[in-house]
Amino acid sequence: MNLVRHHHGQHRQPGPSAAVSAVVDGAAQIGESRDAARRFLESLQAVHGFPVSRRAMGAVELVVSELVTNAHKYAPGPCLLTLEVSEGAVAVTVWDSSTALPLILPPDPGRVGQHGLEIVMAVCRSFEMHREPVGKRIRAAVVLADDPGGDLAGHQPM
Repeated sequence: MNLVRHHHGQHRQPGPSAAVSAVVDGAAQIGESRDAARRFLESLQAVHGFPVSRRAMGAVELVVSELVTNAHKYAPGPCLLTLEVSEGAVAVTVWDSSTALPLILPPDPGRVGQHGLEIVMAVCRSFEMHREPVGKRIRAAVVLADDPGGDLAGHQPM
């Protein structure tokens, strides 16, 4: 899977500074999508100086995994994954070819499976679904640095 970098800027929030996109085609690339998201966040931190908490790193990987998996399961053909930094958060956007919006089921601890979107919504600052002229677009934003103690990925506490 090849990530395409859209724009790099030296400016910090609130404007967008970095974005990447990739076409994801097939179940084998779901893991690659998670890895690509982690590399993107590591680059944001190491190269651009954005703080990225461990929680944010895990949450973004989870959101990417859930949204790309759903696109693979419920829509024919490849999907498009985009990661973009804006206003202190990373927006994970997945476009797929199906116009059917996913059902978000109410919490039910007795239900086996189908908790993915419920979990995504719990870890995200925002969640949106939109039908497009072809397919749909789902976007979820995860705050990058929300740990008051500075628990940043790749940094050891003193």
